[in-house]
Amino acid sequence: MRKFNDSLPLQLLKAREASMQFFRPLLQENSITEQQWRVLRALKAYGELESKQLAEHCCILSPSLTGIIKRLEQQGYIKRRKSEEDQRRTLISLTEQALDLFERISPDVDARYKAFTDQFGEEKLLQLAELLHDLTELKP
Repeated sequence: MRKFNDSLPLQLLKAREASMQFFRPLLQENSITEQQWRVLRALKAYGELESKQLAEHCCILSPSLTGIIKRLEQQGYIKRRKSEEDQRRTLISLTEQALDLFERISPDVDARYKAFTDQFGEEKLLQLAELLHDLTELKP
């Protein structure tokens, strides 16, 4: 068995924490959790989605997503509507308030990405992204 500190899942968690240190303060300043930001980013990238699609894009379990969606709706960042084609389906999208949030904090997000890239190195970041993509494609 590998040494505890050599565990791949542990190393990935540590890497996530290291990278989130660049962004977490900005999210906290805007009263947004990391998971809420992930949901908002997915909706910005993909447009209106069903909760199941959103859960898949965000790597969030459906029960957890339910609470996140509820809180984002209470904060005025997302809205839900029934599908016109199938009333059983609920579609989730961003509000104008969420779009305003993106416009307001995007320069700060970009600056933090730049600081991260400057420290880590653009070439290494590209290599890491490629390796992580390959890792996510593995099947047991």
